[in-house]
Amino acid sequence: MSQLKVISWNVNGLRARIDHVKRLLDELKPDVLCMQETKVANDLFPASDFTDLGYTHQLIHGRKSHHGVAIVSRVPFVDSEQTVFADKDDCRHVAAQVSLGATKLWVHNFYVPSGGDEPDPAVNDKFDQKLRFWADMATHFAPRTTQPALLVGDLNVAPAETDVWDHKRMRKMVGHSPVEVEALTHAMDAGSWTDLVRQTTPVEEHLYSWWTYRSPTAFERDRGWRLDHAWATQPLLGHVKETRIWRDSRSWTKPSDHAPVVVELTA
Repeated sequence: MSQLKVISWNVNGLRARIDHVKRLLDELKPDVLCMQETKVANDLFPASDFTDLGYTHQLIHGRKSHHGVAIVSRVPFVDSEQTVFADKDDCRHVAAQVSLGATKLWVHNFYVPSGGDEPDPAVNDKFDQKLRFWADMATHFAPRTTQPALLVGDLNVAPAETDVWDHKRMRKMVGHSPVEVEALTHAMDAGSWTDLVRQTTPVEEHLYSWWTYRSPTAFERDRGWRLDHAWATQPLLGHVKETRIWRDSRSWTKPSDHAPVVVELTA
């Protein structure tokens, strides 16, 4: 293919929002859809729904509860892999290699642990897992910087001050704490990744992809966090045409609390 559209979306329950996913596929027509927080075991994954829409190539790594990732695609997979990070196999990574013209590129789909409520690994095991997850990501990708690769997913960190609606209030909260930002930055530097969303929208501008359910007016008041990301290695940067956060789905009835991230590539 000479062009490739990849969408990443934390669907927050695939079976509960399968109609929303179908609507997104119909409206945006991606070639590859990466989903996080599918909350469905492999044997209950609605594979036929995607096959009927032409997404016949499927990588599923799921389990019940707040975990699970999947990639569905209209283009064939050249190769695939899934990796365990932080010594816990709770279905947070799956990757597919696809063709873009003569280029073979990896698409890595991540759901990084949220980290619990307290940003202190000494008292919070979930936060400790999150930091170890980031450390493992840095180690895993450091030898792969020459590979054309796209990394997408719910990374559960809003790194910049403008990635949250109130930096002063949130800098001591999980998801925006300095230790998490440092861990994310280390992983990004180790893998020579570039933040594609911030290439399109300057860091001086506020930008969000997640709005909490806990406040019914969070989306309307645009009080959000940018937790969903798209990164590219240097060999892929010349192929990136556009990257954007697609907010439309957040206004649908009973939506996911996350908005999709759209990446368009050209050979």
